[in-house]
Amino acid sequence: MRPTELEQLQPEQLQQSLGEVARAARERLGLTQAQVARQAGIAANVYGRIERGGMMPAVPTLRKLARTLGISADALLALSPTDVAASVDAPAPEGSLSPELLQLVSMLRGWSPAKVKRLIRVLKVLENATDDE
Repeated sequence: MRPTELEQLQPEQLQQSLGEVARAARERLGLTQAQVARQAGIAANVYGRIERGGMMPAVPTLRKLARTLGISADALLALSPTDVAASVDAPAPEGSLSPELLQLVSMLRGWSPAKVKRLIRVLKVLENATDDE
């Protein structure tokens, strides 16, 4: 799913998407709804509603479902690696960058640290310059 599609996802659509992903993950494991519910510590009818897109689980329940189903919470929430970083220590994702910034990042990857430092100095000068200059 592209970031623009994700940004437009309404709560009902997110619930539906989460339910579809949960169902696919459960079926991949060969489990019944009751088995998933029991392992996640929730009522079977609640899990059934989640799978049908009828409700959004609370964060602790979402975490339990992700562990039970062996799938990341990102996948359950329709987030891709271009939408979010894998951890707080990982670099920020580039999926939301404009095409121009993506091109710039691509160019900079091949530059030496010294060359990048020179560019930063130039950018700081430009940043401080007024439009009148």
